[in-house]
Amino acid sequence: MASMVTNYKCPACTGPLHFVGSSGRLECEYCGSTFDVAQIEALQQKEEAKASAAFQKEEAKAQAQQAQAQTASGESWDTSGLNTSWNPAADGMRAYNCPSCGAELICDETTAATSCPYCGNPTIVPGQLSDLLKPDFILPFKLSREEALEALKKHYAGKWLLPKRFSEQNHIEEIKGVYVPFWLFDASADASADFEATRSFTRREGKYEVTTTEHYDVRRAGTIAFRKVPVDASSSMPDDHMDSIEPYDYSELKPFSTAYLPGFLANKYDVSAAESAERADERCENSAISALQSTVEGYEFVIPREQHVNLSRGKVHYALMPVWLLSTQWKDKNFLFAMNGQTGKLVGDLYLDRGRWWAMFGAIAAPLAAVMALLLYVIL
Repeated sequence: MASMVTNYKCPACTGPLHFVGSSGRLECEYCGSTFDVAQIEALQQKEEAKASAAFQKEEAKAQAQQAQAQTASGESWDTSGLNTSWNPAADGMRAYNCPSCGAELICDETTAATSCPYCGNPTIVPGQLSDLLKPDFILPFKLSREEALEALKKHYAGKWLLPKRFSEQNHIEEIKGVYVPFWLFDASADASADFEATRSFTRREGKYEVTTTEHYDVRRAGTIAFRKVPVDASSSMPDDHMDSIEPYDYSELKPFSTAYLPGFLANKYDVSAAESAERADERCENSAISALQSTVEGYEFVIPREQHVNLSRGKVHYALMPVWLLSTQWKDKNFLFAMNGQTGKLVGDLYLDRGRWWAMFGAIAAPLAAVMALLLYVIL
């Protein structure tokens, strides 16, 4: 397994410091000393000042992409508040590229990576860092590696279609704590929607039961504000995994500091804010319509007919979110699981025992077929 990333040295013994989510402090595994993040930041202020070179290239690129992404209304997402370019190489960091899936991870120059946390490829070769934006926020890891392992075991439990041998022989190839890059979008939406709604009443008239179905035209309109709508900025991470481990508690967001990175990897973003704008629009618009529909109550069926959303696009923020990646292997196939490093919510693809599936299907289908045959016999 790769050595953990080390960015800071212990002031007491010069050993590597690691950020521990359970204590919220930087700890030395050699002498046992612990330090507040602010304390270490103060000690490293001089070094960090050297690393804060201002690069304008990325800002100009972002502005050009912003102009290209303007909508017909002429309004686009506001990326003017994003930080200036950040050069991690000045902190002694470098990039590692996976030749299989193309993932690019930021870690320090002493890291000896042996496998990719995304696809499990056994070789990762050094790459060249290019300039990138400095994150606005970081959400520190709260859960440990051991808690990620325990969550995976619980995820296996109770899955009837999962072969027992899968959980017993599914070998964990790699467990990595990775800060995944996210764009966070602020917006407000003026939305309106028309729905067709129905409800039925049954009453008795002599020998008969009469059912009356009423049809309604229902209209809803309103304004909703969105704060920090997340869209992951890494093409290496499946979007469905990232969407599924939400939500995060943004009240624990911290101003970005490299003091939270020791002990973890940081995924370099390769999807720009402009390229993520379409997903942000879609998430905001769908959420606005869903919010309107949730107010249509007291009906048996509600069917959307017409809907309109006028989205006012606001600020874009850049943040790093904590994710435990567990790469497992069974029968020469790789299975990737992702766990929210703050809340513990875990998702991933599981192996389907087709034999059990067909057995279950047969157990259900056979009685139904017998019942249908009996009904046909009685009728005919």
